[in-house]
Amino acid sequence: MSDERHYHPKTLAVRAGSEASAHREHSEALFLTSSFTFDSAAQGAAIFAREEKGYLYARVANPTVAMFERRYAALEGAEAAMGVASGMSAIFTTCMALLSAGDRVVCAREVFGSTYVLFEQLLPRWGIVVDFVALSDLDGWREALSRPATMVLVETPSNPTLEVVDLAALAEIVHAAGALLVVDNAFCTPAVQRPIAHGADLTVTSATKFVDGQGRILGGVIAGREEMIRGPILTLARSTGPTMSAFNAWVLLKSLETLPVRMAAHCDHAEAVAAALAARGDLVTVTYPGLPTYRHRDVVARQMERGGALITFDVGSRERAMTLVDRLQLFSRTANLGDARSIVTHPATTTHSRMTPEARAAAGVSEGLVRLAIGLEDPRDLVMDLHRALDG
Repeated sequence: MSDERHYHPKTLAVRAGSEASAHREHSEALFLTSSFTFDSAAQGAAIFAREEKGYLYARVANPTVAMFERRYAALEGAEAAMGVASGMSAIFTTCMALLSAGDRVVCAREVFGSTYVLFEQLLPRWGIVVDFVALSDLDGWREALSRPATMVLVETPSNPTLEVVDLAALAEIVHAAGALLVVDNAFCTPAVQRPIAHGADLTVTSATKFVDGQGRILGGVIAGREEMIRGPILTLARSTGPTMSAFNAWVLLKSLETLPVRMAAHCDHAEAVAAALAARGDLVTVTYPGLPTYRHRDVVARQMERGGALITFDVGSRERAMTLVDRLQLFSRTANLGDARSIVTHPATTTHSRMTPEARAAAGVSEGLVRLAIGLEDPRDLVMDLHRALDG
């Protein structure tokens, strides 16, 4: 495709990154091979020496994975992207590639449970200092970054509290401190939010979620400046092997074609469900970034196209939350999200269960909190299911 900067994201989702083989296939090819051959010993030496372009080994690069990476980078507005095995692999690879013993990282307190464990328990084992800050507290970020730091990681909206941070304002604070801003964009995908346009240096995304969209495969992607993606991140990845499989890359590549259309439908349905829950009046809280009552509505308007597909509400106690989860008939009970099927999750006993009760409370994950990931069913059926379960 010619200069991709001139095309709408819907066009990029279908066309960007494609490269046909000598067979001139219209749909992108799936290259299921662990290695690639050379025409001669001299060519093999030249490719290994990076004097000639070419594929060597699937742990390093694969044509199908490369097409997915180019398409995703175009959608994210990034110079480059790298596909990896999962969303957590994207976060871990980024940290290991860009951090060293003695470095300091500041992480948002409101993050996915596995991300919290990585930062709170694992990174300190390698001599990396980690501090946590409330996501939307810009004064807290200024205070935390008054001391030297190498990296800041946030997810916005957060999992599962759906808190947001003003990315442009945070980027200004982070860059003034000489640090890198990494944003987990799994909840929105570039169809709803493009953090790099608001100052982020890198995005990390679990492609397992909405990018795939049907709960089939695992995948992750890191996107940002080429000097980082093709420099230290590639250097670490090619030597440690957090590789995205070619098959998974092919599934994700084809899924990107419908991502803008699917995310629009997810958002439409979530708006309807959130409005119905908010109108009940018997829930402790109902949180959805697209609701008129959402407390950071101005931030959402600046940096998100829509409110996303995630809703949380608090029913007051763990017992009532667990009962509600069991009563729902249309919602799948699983800890995943981003599927065509709507999903209900009780974070305190699943995704965030490895956090201490004190850490969960500090992150806003109450015992009565329920998370909904709204799928592609008719929202009227979802609302009926929720009312029936809530009313007993």
